[in-house]
Amino acid sequence: MAQVELIMPKMGESIMEATILKWVKQVGDTVETDETILEIATDKVDSEVPSPVDGTIAKILFQENDTVEIGKVIALIATEGEVVEHTPAPNVAEAVTSNGHAPQVETAPAPVVTTPAPVPAAASVGSSGSARFYSPLVRNMALAENIGMTELERVPGTGKDGRVTKKDMLAYITQRQTAPVATPTPVAVATPVPAAPAQPARPAAPASPSPVSVGANVEIVEMDRMRKLIADHMVRSKQTSPHVTSFVEVDMTKIVNWRNRVKVDFQKRYGQKITYTPIMMEAMLKAIRDFPMVNVSVDGNHILVKKNINLGMATALPSGNLIVPVIKNADRLNLLGLTEAVNDLAGRARGNKLKPEEIQDGTITITNVGTFGNVMGTPIINQPQVAILATGAIRKKPAVLETEHGDVIAIRHLMFLSLSYDHRVVDGFLGGSFLRRIGDYLEAFDDQQTI
Repeated sequence: MAQVELIMPKMGESIMEATILKWVKQVGDTVETDETILEIATDKVDSEVPSPVDGTIAKILFQENDTVEIGKVIALIATEGEVVEHTPAPNVAEAVTSNGHAPQVETAPAPVVTTPAPVPAAASVGSSGSARFYSPLVRNMALAENIGMTELERVPGTGKDGRVTKKDMLAYITQRQTAPVATPTPVAVATPVPAAPAQPARPAAPASPSPVSVGANVEIVEMDRMRKLIADHMVRSKQTSPHVTSFVEVDMTKIVNWRNRVKVDFQKRYGQKITYTPIMMEAMLKAIRDFPMVNVSVDGNHILVKKNINLGMATALPSGNLIVPVIKNADRLNLLGLTEAVNDLAGRARGNKLKPEEIQDGTITITNVGTFGNVMGTPIINQPQVAILATGAIRKKPAVLETEHGDVIAIRHLMFLSLSYDHRVVDGFLGGSFLRRIGDYLEAFDDQQTI
C-alpha cells in the first residue's frame, strides 16, 4: 500500500506556521483529489487544505488548534483502495515526542488500532469556563465586535456538535447591528467538567484574550495569535532591512476633477466603482518600468531582479488587521483591469475569501494611509520586497502656480507620497528618483481621456 504525506502548505511570504482550525475528514474517511481535508489559519488568511490524491485518511498527526510549521507532515493518506479503520486524531501527548518535536513518519504503514472516540470538540473546556469550543477565527470576530463570552454563549451554532461557525457569527453580527442585544452582567458560574475518557484528555482550547486589571488606570490585554504573528513579521522586517523613507507632494487636481466627472458613467458602463487607488497604481507601474531595480529582493549577497510586477495592495480588515492580496502581472492591466482587480481582491479580503495563492509572490507593495485620514506615513517593508509606497489623503490647499502672467496662488488638491525602501540595495538616488517619477506621472494624467 502506498502512502502520501499531506504537508502543511506555505500560505504566503514570511508565513512560517499555521494553526489547524478543523479536521473536516477523520481517520478512515475516504477523500477524492481536491476534496477539503482540513481548515487552517495564519495571521494573513484562513484557508482549506485539499487532498492531493484519491485515498483514505490513514493517520492524523496533529490536533485542532495545534500550530504547525510549514513543510511538516500533518497526515498520511493511504492510496490503492486499502481499507483503513476509523481512528480518532491523536492527542498531543501521542503526536509529539518528549523533546517537543513531531515524530518521524515511517515509510512502512503501521497497523491501525481502533481506539475509543475522542472527546467532541464542543465539550472542550477553555480557561474562560465555557463548555463550548470557539475557533480562533470566531474568537477574533467576537473580539473585534466587542462580544463578551456571556453574549457569545448565546450565539446559535450550526456546525458540528453545535460549534459556532464564521457564517453563524456573520449572521449574528448583522442581527446585532439592527437590533442591539443588551448584555447582562456576567455571573461566575461553576461549570462541571465532563469525566475524563479512558484515553488521555485532550488539551483545553485556548481562551480568547481577556483584560487583566493591574491597577485603576492600567489593563493588560494578551495579544491574540494573529497580532503576535504580525508583530513578529514587523520586527523581522526592521531587523532585516535598514529602512529609509522619502516624501514628495503631488498635485492631484486633474485626477480629482476627472474622476468626479466620469465616476457615475464608469460604474454604469463597467459595473465598477473607480477610486483613486487604481489610478495611483497605474502611475506606480509605469515608474517601475523606468526603475526596475526597485522590483527586486535580496538573497545574501545577490539581488534577485523580478521580471514580473506583482503588486501587493495592503487592505484593512474588519478585525483591524491588515492583509496584502497581490495583483499578478499588474503592469499588463489597463485602468479598467486594475479597477476590477482592486475591487475584487479588497472585497474578498474583507470577506475572508482569498485563496492562498492570492497573497503570495508579491514583488512590491502599495498602501493607502489616506483611507484613515492620514496625510503621510512611513510604512514597513513587506519582506522579502525592498520597497513599499504609501499614499496619503488628498486635501485642498493653497499652492503657488507658475503662469505666463507670473506666479499666482490657487486652491489645489494635493497629496503626499512616501516610499520606504531597503537601503541595502536601494540608495537615495534610486528611491528618490522612483518616487518623483510616480508623482510626475500622476501630475501628467490625461484628464481629457474617455472611459
